[in-house]
Amino acid sequence: MMGNLIGVLFDGVAYGSLLFLISVGLSITMGLMNFINLAHGAFAMLGGYICVMLMTRMGIPFLASLPIAFVGSAIAGLVLERTLYRRLYKASHLDQVLFSIGLTFMAMAAATYVWGPQQQPVQLPEWLRGQVSLFGLEVGAYRLFMIGVVVVITLALGFLIERTRFGAQIRASVDNQAASAGLGINVSRVFSLTFALGSGMAGLGGGLGIDILGLDPAFPIKYMVYFLLVVAVGGAGTIKGPLLAALILGIFDVAGKYYVPSIGAFVIYGLMVVLLLLFPAGLLGRRT
Repeated sequence: MMGNLIGVLFDGVAYGSLLFLISVGLSITMGLMNFINLAHGAFAMLGGYICVMLMTRMGIPFLASLPIAFVGSAIAGLVLERTLYRRLYKASHLDQVLFSIGLTFMAMAAATYVWGPQQQPVQLPEWLRGQVSLFGLEVGAYRLFMIGVVVVITLALGFLIERTRFGAQIRASVDNQAASAGLGINVSRVFSLTFALGSGMAGLGGGLGIDILGLDPAFPIKYMVYFLLVVAVGGAGTIKGPLLAALILGIFDVAGKYYVPSIGAFVIYGLMVVLLLLFPAGLLGRRT
C-alpha cells in the first residue's frame, strides 16, 4: 500500500513537473507581458513534432533533439511575436483571446495537413525505458530524468529572471515601458526575447513529454485548460507559484485517476475551483 502511494506521488510529481515546464512560458507572457496567449500549447506541439521528426526520420538521438526543439519553438515564437503578436499588446483581452484561439486552430490544421491526424509514435532510448532503484523504490527512469531536467531548468530560469541584467530589463520593461526606454533599454527587443524564451520552454516541454502527454494535432486544445489552470492557480508572472500549482495538479490528477478512475478529471477541476476560491490572487498572491 505504501509502495503504491509513493509510486503515485512520484508519478504525480513527474507529471506536474512536465506541466510546469510547458506552463511557465505562459506564466511569463501573461504575467510579465500582460498578453493572454491561448496558442501557447501550439508551441509545445511544435516542439514535440520537431523531436519526432528528428528521431524517426533523421536518426538524431532523443537528448540531442530536445535543445533543437527548444530553439525551433523559440524561433517560431520570435517570428510570430515580431509579425503578429506585438500588434495586439495594447488590444483588449478579448481580442487577444480571439486571435490566439484562431492561431491555435490554424496550427492544428497545419499539423493535420503535414503529419496527419494520428498519434505520433516515439521510441525512447533504452536507458530511459527501464526502472531504476531510488531509496529502495523502483521508479521509471524516464520520469526521474524528466524531474531532473525540470529542476535544472527551474533553477536556471529563476537565476535568469532574478539575478541577471536581462532579467532586470524584463522586470523594468514590465513595470514602466516609457521609463525603461528612457534609460536606454530596448523594450521591443526585451519583449521579443521574452516571448521567444516562453515559446522555447513550451517546445522543450512538448518534446520532453511526448511519451506521457502523447502527440497529435489536437494537443493544443487537449491540454489548454491544464496550462491555464497552472497559471491561474499559481499566479501569472512568477516561477514558484506555477511550480507549486503544477505539482499539486499533477499529484491529484494521477491520484484521482489511480484511486477513483470512475470520476477521472473531476478531481482536478474540483480541486482547482476550491483553490481559486481560497486563493483568488494565486497561491503566492501575485496573479496579474
